[in-house]
Amino acid sequence: MSGIPHDHYEPKTRFEKWLHQRLPIVGLIYDTIMIPTPKNLNWMWIWGIVLAFCLVLQIVTGIILAMHYTPHVDLAFASVEHIMRDVNAGHMLRYIHANGASLFFLAVYIHIFRGLYYGSYKSPREVTWIIGMLIYLAMMATAFMGYVLPWGQMSFWGATVITGLFGAIPFIGESLQTWLLGGPAVDNATLNRFFSLHYLLPFIIAALVAVHIWAFHTTGNSNPTGVEVRRGSKEEAEKDTLPFWPYFVIKDLFALAVVLLLFFAVVGFMPNFLGEPDNYIEANPLMTPAHIVPEWYFLPFYAILRAFTADVWVVQIASFLTGGIVDAKFFGVIAMFGAIIVMALVPWLDTSSVRSGRYRPMFKWWFAFLVVDFIVLMWAGSQKPSDVMGWISLIAAAYWFAYFLVVLPLLGLIEKPLPTPKTIEEDFNAHYGDAHNAPAE
Repeated sequence: MSGIPHDHYEPKTRFEKWLHQRLPIVGLIYDTIMIPTPKNLNWMWIWGIVLAFCLVLQIVTGIILAMHYTPHVDLAFASVEHIMRDVNAGHMLRYIHANGASLFFLAVYIHIFRGLYYGSYKSPREVTWIIGMLIYLAMMATAFMGYVLPWGQMSFWGATVITGLFGAIPFIGESLQTWLLGGPAVDNATLNRFFSLHYLLPFIIAALVAVHIWAFHTTGNSNPTGVEVRRGSKEEAEKDTLPFWPYFVIKDLFALAVVLLLFFAVVGFMPNFLGEPDNYIEANPLMTPAHIVPEWYFLPFYAILRAFTADVWVVQIASFLTGGIVDAKFFGVIAMFGAIIVMALVPWLDTSSVRSGRYRPMFKWWFAFLVVDFIVLMWAGSQKPSDVMGWISLIAAAYWFAYFLVVLPLLGLIEKPLPTPKTIEEDFNAHYGDAHNAPAE
C-alpha cells in the first residue's frame, strides 16, 4: 500500500492463507494499521481520527433520526418536535447530530489550516489535497441540506437565500434554480430532495475518505519538517518511522477522548449555543426573519458573498466589461466559490521549494494574518449588513484572495528559508534526544 519499505502481512494459519487468497481483507487492515508513520508527528496530526469519528457519528445518528423524521412541509417541524419530546433519547440524538456537524467542521478547518501551514499539499500529495477539498465541498452541501430539514424559520429562509444564488448565474440560472428546488420556490419538493441528498451524501463522503486515506498511504504521510521518509531500504525507513499501531493509535485515541469530553460537555450543558432561536419557530413564507444568517461554519464565505456589492469598483469593472452580465449578485457567487477554488489550487500557487512553514520566517507572518483574516470573515458574516461591515468584509476578502494569488507565489521567489533537517530522524533526535532510540534493557 505504501511506497515506504516495511513488513507486509503474512498469513500463518491454514484459514488465514485460505482467506488471504480469496479476500485479502486481513492483509489490507494489517497494512493500514501497521503503515510506517513519520515518528515526529505533533499534536496537529490528531484531527484525522476526530474527523473519522465525526463521520461515523453523523451517519449513525442520522440514520436513527431519519427513522422518525417526516420530509413533508406540513409535518417536518412537528416530527422534529416528536423526536425531541417522545422518542427515547431523541433529544440527545438530535443534539449530538446537530453539534456533531459543528465539531466536524471545526476539525476539518484545523485539518485544512494545518495542511496549509506544513505544506501537506505539495508534491507528491496534490491529488490527496484535491480529494480532501472535494470532501470539504460535499460536507458543505450535506450540512446545508441538513439545516433545511427542521423546517424552522431560519431553515426556510436560509434555503431561499442560498438557492437564490444559483438564479444569479446568467442564462441558465433560473432553470438551474427551478431544477434544484423542484419548483418555482422552496416547498415540499425542495424538502424531499434535500432530505434524500442529505441522507445520500455522507456515504459519498465516506467513499471519498477511503480514497483520501488510500492516497496518503500511497505517498506516505506528511510531517512537520516536510522532509520525506528515506526509502532506500527498510532499515533506513525504520529510522524515520514508527508503526501506526500502537504508537499513533494510542496517541490519537487519547486526543479523541479529550475532544469528546469537551464535545459532550457542550451537548449536555449548552446544546443550542451554536443554533439560531428563529429555527424553533415553524417556517412561515409570509414572515421574513430580521436577520438571515447561516450556520457558523459557512460564515466566512457568506461574508465574502456579501462583500461585493454594486458600488465596489471591481464589480463595476466586471459589469462594464461583460455588458452587465456579471452583476453584483453573480460576482458575489463567483467570489464565494472562488475563495474555495483558490484554496484547492494552492499546490500550484505555492512556489516555495520548502514544504513546511516551520522553516519559512516570512511565510509564518502572512499565514498568521490568514488565520486572523478567516476569523474576521467569520465574525463579519454573522453581523447585520452595514457600511462598516461591508468594508471589513471587503478588506478581509481581498486579503484572502491576495494570500493565495499574490503572496504565496511571490514568497517562493523572495523568501530565504531556514536550513531544514536532512532526515526525520535528525529532527526527532533534536526534539526528544537519542535516548528515545536506545533499545530497552
